[in-house]
Amino acid sequence: MRDCDRRSFIKTCGLGAAAASVGYATVEATLAAPAQSRLSIARYKLSPAEEEGIAEEAARLTRKAIEGLGGMSRFVSRGQVVCVKPNLSWERKPAQAATTNPDVVATIVKLCYEAGARDVFVADHTCNMAQRTYDRSGVKKAAEAAGARVVFVDQRRFRKMTINGKALKEWDMYTEMVEADTLINVPIVKQHNLCAATLGMKNLMGAIGGQRNRYHQDIGNTVADLAAFLKPKLVVMDAIRVLAANGPVGGNLADVKRKDIVAAGTDQVAIDSFGASLLGLRPEQVQYIAEAARRGLGAIDYKSLSPREQTI
Repeated sequence: MRDCDRRSFIKTCGLGAAAASVGYATVEATLAAPAQSRLSIARYKLSPAEEEGIAEEAARLTRKAIEGLGGMSRFVSRGQVVCVKPNLSWERKPAQAATTNPDVVATIVKLCYEAGARDVFVADHTCNMAQRTYDRSGVKKAAEAAGARVVFVDQRRFRKMTINGKALKEWDMYTEMVEADTLINVPIVKQHNLCAATLGMKNLMGAIGGQRNRYHQDIGNTVADLAAFLKPKLVVMDAIRVLAANGPVGGNLADVKRKDIVAAGTDQVAIDSFGASLLGLRPEQVQYIAEAARRGLGAIDYKSLSPREQTI
């Protein structure tokens, strides 16, 4: 029995026992709890300039966004192995908004351990040299301080797996990411010169090996195939700083815009649609969002989910 099936079975049995002892009203109240939310958006009132203020903002927004979904215990169970997958593709500093905010990553790691995780590791298959990228992004230092195991991708640990997608029938995948009990996707919002935007679903390319440039030959289908295969349990989107132009690499601080937002969700299409809106794009303008929606992978109209919005 798969892990998700076991959790569903246990939950069903628990609700049945509750109904027998205290009546169905209690069960209905449980099912209506905040954990049923699929999209949560946390905004910060201020836009702090100093690094300490931004770090505090990132931690508070991340906690608040995940609380809006019912808390990390909805996604992480005691004893589980969790993969936290940020965007660490390029050798850039946090202020350049080409990599995920390190304090967002560190807060997720802490929340996973608070929920009872046995092992939390942070990994990405970078485009630039991994050691330099991990260090320059600030993620390695922050994640290790939070207790994470920071993993540098080992080429020997890629294995060809069956994808059964429209464009991808099989592909080399990083085994440790695929086999983790829980995959948490932690993208940053960025403009992309080739495909309009790098958001959550495209960030999953950090789990693949092989000739990754081939993905851009049919980006709508390849990224949708990957999203359907990996199915992260949780997406936490960093939009504190947004790379609004000259992405995905960036480098010029003039291209960076402050949005002071962290969003969290279980619907990959909806959260990417929200991310696209922060770049001034309609979701239909991003091929992989439109394709994933056509396949029924999520809601292209993120507002239809009645997202929980909080300002702190």
